[in-house]
Amino acid sequence: MSNIKSKLINAKPEANEPVDKVWGVGSTSMGDDLSPFERVNRYKKFVLDTEFTVDSQRALLMTEACKMNEGKPQQLIIAESYAHILKNVDIHIYPDELIIGEIAAPLKASPIYPEYSYRWIPDEINNAPWDQRADNQYYATKKVQEDLLSIADYWNNNTVEELTISRMSPEELGFSHLEGKCGYLPGMFLNAGVCHTVARYERVFEQGYGGIRKTVVDAYEAHKATGVEDEYKDNFYKSLLITVDAAIEFMNRYSKLAKDMAEKESDEKRKAELLKISENCAWVSTNPPRTFWEALQLWVFTTNFTLIEANSSMSYGRFDQYMFPFYQKDLENGVLTKDEMQELLEMTFVKCLTPTKLRDAGTTLAAAGRGMGGESLTIGGVDIYGKDATNEMSFMVLNAYAHVRIVTPWIAVRLHAKTPEDFKIKLANVLRIGTGQPKVFNDEVAIPASLLAGRTLQDSRDYNVLGCVEPDAAGREYGWHDAAYVSSIKILEMALNNGRCFGCSDACPRFGKCAGVGETLSIDTGSLRDFKSMDEIITSFDKQMEYWTGHILSMLNKLDKAHQELKPLPFLSLVMDGCIEKGLDVSAGGAIYNFTGPQGAGVGNIADSLSAIEKLVFEDKEVTGEEFVDALNKNWEGYDKLYAKVNSDKVPHYGNNDQYADKYAEMAFNTYCSHVEDKPNGHGGKFLPGMYTVSSNVPLGLFLGATPDGRKAGEPIADCLGACHNISGSHDITGPTNMLHSLAKLDHVRATNGTLMNWKLTPSSLEGENGRNNLITLLDEIVDTKVMHGQFNIIGREVLLDAQENPEEYKDLLVRVAGYSAYFTELNVHLQNDLIGRTELSL
Repeated sequence: MSNIKSKLINAKPEANEPVDKVWGVGSTSMGDDLSPFERVNRYKKFVLDTEFTVDSQRALLMTEACKMNEGKPQQLIIAESYAHILKNVDIHIYPDELIIGEIAAPLKASPIYPEYSYRWIPDEINNAPWDQRADNQYYATKKVQEDLLSIADYWNNNTVEELTISRMSPEELGFSHLEGKCGYLPGMFLNAGVCHTVARYERVFEQGYGGIRKTVVDAYEAHKATGVEDEYKDNFYKSLLITVDAAIEFMNRYSKLAKDMAEKESDEKRKAELLKISENCAWVSTNPPRTFWEALQLWVFTTNFTLIEANSSMSYGRFDQYMFPFYQKDLENGVLTKDEMQELLEMTFVKCLTPTKLRDAGTTLAAAGRGMGGESLTIGGVDIYGKDATNEMSFMVLNAYAHVRIVTPWIAVRLHAKTPEDFKIKLANVLRIGTGQPKVFNDEVAIPASLLAGRTLQDSRDYNVLGCVEPDAAGREYGWHDAAYVSSIKILEMALNNGRCFGCSDACPRFGKCAGVGETLSIDTGSLRDFKSMDEIITSFDKQMEYWTGHILSMLNKLDKAHQELKPLPFLSLVMDGCIEKGLDVSAGGAIYNFTGPQGAGVGNIADSLSAIEKLVFEDKEVTGEEFVDALNKNWEGYDKLYAKVNSDKVPHYGNNDQYADKYAEMAFNTYCSHVEDKPNGHGGKFLPGMYTVSSNVPLGLFLGATPDGRKAGEPIADCLGACHNISGSHDITGPTNMLHSLAKLDHVRATNGTLMNWKLTPSSLEGENGRNNLITLLDEIVDTKVMHGQFNIIGREVLLDAQENPEEYKDLLVRVAGYSAYFTELNVHLQNDLIGRTELSL
C-alpha cells in the first residue's frame, strides 16, 4: 500500500485542525465544502442527494429461504436464510467510495425484515403510501410494492410481533399504545430486531473471520468430544459455521466486484483505488486487518453484517481506542499520513449515513428520522486502569464531525475529573457549531452505575455509550437497552383517579379520543377527591407503579422469548464474547452480560403535579381535590385562574433548585427504579432502569389528558429529565445552574440503563472565548455534580420558528432531538413544537 498511497488519496495538508479552531456559534448549516477534502465533500453531496427508497430484495430472499428450509430447526432456518441473502443480494460500489459495503439494499434504500413485523407493510402500501407522508417519506417503485404484497400471506401470523401480541395479557395489551391508552410504549423490539448492541470489534480485528471460524470449529469439536447429546448446541454451532462462511463469501463478492470494475475503468487513479479496495476486501474476508484502511473496511463490513441480520440500531463502541493502534502503526511504517487517514475517516463517517430503516407511521411519531438509529460512537474517558484514555484519534473524530456535520455517527464523548483541557476546548468548539453533537457522558457516574449493574471494574471503566444514552460493555453485552418507555405520569393519573383516566385529547393522530376514557384501566388505589395527605397520594402512586411495572416487565419477557424462538442471531453470536464459549445464541443469554432496560418517563411532570397539589390543595387550600379533578376532566376549561396559577411561579416547580418540588422528582425517580431494578429478565439476566424519553414524550403526551402540572390534553410530557415546558411556558425559569442542581439531586447511579438531559442554550451566550469557557465550566459542573449525561442544542428559537415556516430554506438544519440529532425539517410538527418549546438558557 505504501507504494501507491499518494495515487489513492489526495489529502489536503493540515486537515487536522488546531485545538482552538472555531467553526462558528450556532452555524448549523452543513454546506457543500466544509471538509478540506474535495472527495469527502463530493461524496457527501452524492449521498445527501440520493433519495430514500424501499427495497424488496432482502424480504423476497428471506421468504424464499424460509420456504426452502421448512421443517428444519429454527436455528438452521435463520442461518440458511441469512446465508441465502448474502449469497444472492445485489451489491454495488459507488463513485468516490474508498470504503465499501451495504446492508442488503442499495445506498439509502431500506431493506425489509418481514420476520419481525409485517402486517403494517401491505396496509400502508394500500392505505398510507410512504411517499405521501408529511415527514419521513420513502419512495417505492410499483414493482417493489408488488413484491412486498406478494409475500404478505406467508408472513401472516408468522412474525415476532404477532407471536408476542398473542401471548400478552389483557392488561399488558390494554395499557400499551396498541389499544390507545399509551401507558407504555413496548419499544422498538416489538417490530424490529434486537441488535441494539455493539460487536466485539476488538475480537474481529484480532482474529479476523478466519480465526473466528476456527474458534467455532474448535468449540464444536470440543462439544462433540464430550459425547453429550445436545441438539440445541449442535444446531447452534452449525448455524454459526453457515453464517461465518456466508460472511466470508460476501466480502469476497465485493472484492471480485471491485476487481471487475477496475478492469473496465479508464481513469488510472480510480483503477488503482478499485484494485486496492479489492485487495482490502479479499484480505479482511478471513484475516485480521494490517492497516488503518483495512481496519475501517472490516469495521464497516462487521457493522453491516449485524444490520443485515437485524434492523435495530448498532453502535460502534470505543472507536478511538480500537482504531488508535492501526493509526500509530501506519504512521510508524509510513503507510499513510495523518491527513490521509483523516480523509478515510471522514469518508467512512459519510458512509455511516447510507444505511436506512423504514418505520411504520405510528413509530415515526416516537422515533423520527430515516437512519438505522442508535449509531453511537464513543471517544474519550478513562482506560481499564482508570487513567485518561484520550488520544490523537479522539481529536480526529471531533475534527471529522466538524467537517462532515451529518446525523451519523452519533458522537459520544466521555468526560471525567481529569479530562485534558485541550480536549475540552476542542469539544466545546465542536459543540458550539450548534448541530447538537457530540453528547457528553460523565465517567464519575457512569462507571459506578455500571458497577451497580453487575459489570466488573475493568468492563465498567471500558464502557461505551450505546444508542441514545445507555452505558454498555461493548461486545460483551446483550443489553436489550431502550426496551420500553413507561409513562410514569400516566401511572400517577391512575393513582389520582381510582385507576381511571382523566379527560383525554382529541389530538391523537392514531386513535382520536383515547380508548381509556371512562374505563377503569387499573386497580383502584384511591382518588384525589378523597385523599387527606400527600403521603396517601405517594402510597397510591407506589402501588400503581408496582402493578404496572409488573405487567410491563412480564410483557417484555414474552417479547424476549418470541425473539429467541423465531429469530436467533447467529451472526451477532459470532462477534459477541461468551456465545461461542457457552454454545448459546446471544438472544438466549449467550453474552457475558444480559440485561433489559425499560425507561421511566415524566419525572418533571410528576414533580410539578405533586407540588401543585401539595401547595394548592393541602397547604393553601385554594382548591379542593374534587375541584382539581374536575379541572383535569374538563381540560382546564372554566378553570383559567387555577390553570394560570399552576403554571406560574406561585407554585414551586422542578428545575429551579427548589426542594419543595424537587423532592417529588426524587420520589418519582426512585419509585420507578425500585420496581424495575434487578428483576429477572427473559434471557438469563436482569432488568436495569433507565430514566429518559428520547422523543417518546411526544406520543406519550398525545395519548394523555390534562395533568396537574398544568399540561393540557395532547401536549408532550417533559422530555427526559428536563423540566416541564407546557404550552403556557417553561417551568424552569431561574437559569442553568439551578436546573443543574435540581438534576443533581436525582441518584443517576441508580439509573443503570442511563439518564438523559437536553440543554438548549442561546448562541449569543457562547460567543467568543468567554462563551467557550462558560460552556466548559458547565461541562465541568456536570462532571462535578455527578450528573450522568448532557447534550446541547445551541440554536435560537427564532431560527426554529423560521425553519418551520420556510422548510425549503433549512433542509440542512441539524438539531438535537434527544439521544440523537436529526434534520429539523424532517421531524413531524409535534416534535418540532416540542423542540421550539424547550427552555432556552443563557450561560
